Amino acid sequence: MLVDALFSSYIKYRIKRIELYRDYPIECQQKVLLDLVRSGKSTTYGALHRFDQIHDRSTFQSTIPLNDYTSLEPFITRALSGERNVLWPGSTRWFAKSSGTTGTRIKTLPVTQESLENNHYAGGKDLLACYHDNYPNRKLYSKKHLILGGSNSLETSDQQTIIADLSAIIIDNLPFWTEFRRVPEKQIVLHADWEEKLHRMAEASIQEDVAIIAGVPSWMTLFLETVLEKSGKQHISEVWPHLELYIHGGMSLHPYRAKLQQLIAHEGMQYVESYNASEGYFGLQDQRESEGLLLLTDASVYYEFIPMSEYSGIESENVLTLEEVNIGVEYALVITTNAGLWRYIIGDTLTFISVEPYRFKVTGRTAHYINAFGEKAVVMHVEKALSAWAKEFDLYVENYTVAPYFEFNQGIGGHEWLVEFSQPAQLTQAHHERLDALMCEANSDYATKRFRNLNILPLKITSLRSGTFVEWMKKNGKFGGQHKIPRLQNNRQLVDALLEISNK
Repeated sequence: MLVDALFSSYIKYRIKRIELYRDYPIECQQKVLLDLVRSGKSTTYGALHRFDQIHDRSTFQSTIPLNDYTSLEPFITRALSGERNVLWPGSTRWFAKSSGTTGTRIKTLPVTQESLENNHYAGGKDLLACYHDNYPNRKLYSKKHLILGGSNSLETSDQQTIIADLSAIIIDNLPFWTEFRRVPEKQIVLHADWEEKLHRMAEASIQEDVAIIAGVPSWMTLFLETVLEKSGKQHISEVWPHLELYIHGGMSLHPYRAKLQQLIAHEGMQYVESYNASEGYFGLQDQRESEGLLLLTDASVYYEFIPMSEYSGIESENVLTLEEVNIGVEYALVITTNAGLWRYIIGDTLTFISVEPYRFKVTGRTAHYINAFGEKAVVMHVEKALSAWAKEFDLYVENYTVAPYFEFNQGIGGHEWLVEFSQPAQLTQAHHERLDALMCEANSDYATKRFRNLNILPLKITSLRSGTFVEWMKKNGKFGGQHKIPRLQNNRQLVDALLEISNK
């Protein structure tokens, strides 16, 4: 069709741009830094921190302090009240709600027109360009696209600023011509009640020719189950025979892939990952069947990295630039963006798997780890072990979280895994022992501490009744497409709450 032909022509331009920032990342980052500082000179924050004296990365790092949400919040509050030129030139109309997975506190993050155009939308276009380049002559762009966002109510303040999930902001600002390709209609997608929205989206899209779906894996699984329930079909491929691309992000796909493949039942289905957070679009899968994401070095974001071995929040002293990172080291990500987030510690951690070009894997959160016994376990370790375990025993994991347990009479403890299965599972001692062994393979520190039960006791798996995680999310105001379950906690606050719900 004409749409597919036009898209193919447009892609050639995007691919050249992608190749440029892929092959010349350091040069792109230097340009991005100077452009951001130049724009920030006219702001309140820029005047306070003497942006006019910044000429290179050295003066940038010595002049501007590291920030977290607490340190930037007073400036965000002023911008939210309608004050101009606070963190970024002009008025900031949009603010994205983000609670992340670190607690109950809701963050309100600025989203500027520049960040939408030059970062979020640019990243999305680049991802589709890479997909088209990897799988040429596809006919999916003339068909329908379905994005499963969060609880997308748009809240307007007295100052006419709008607060919403990022997905709502993106959808509400898309050009009019995209409405012909997106399903369902905007009124349904922006519906505030998440449960009702799921059902309405399913009903509205069943008769459409959907080729692309996008959303967080845990919620996409729930949505596709709803579609099958409404349609009376056994597999999604019967509902949408031309569906071939699932764009996922926000959490690891691995624990959910087997379940999604079972639901979709389409041999030609492709799974492509993106790293698009409320704070910005940072990476995309540019290769076929690759777990590494290409760092977007020319998308109006300047990156810095704090080695997690030396991490101490905004007091961290060793902050590296892109050319200083090494493969295999875990870093806390620091960003400077054209939304006015200056040297902002986003809370995510990543590890580079390549530096020519710069490709990385998201490993977890700065607040999500277990180090109760010196094991230094992070999200990447448990996801690797859990995925292999579920595949080996043909288990379908709906949700999970891990925390330490303590045997005070022995003075040590171990890890307790709380797992909710989408299909009944009868666990034996062999299941426990195998998951323990896989954790030893994934984390050498865990393996060392597990030797002869000297420092860490065998892990325990506790099966939760169906719906436990959903009940917890509803109870804590986290029910919706952009909210995620904390996978690791260094304390038992979450697991105790889940056990209480499950045992009722």
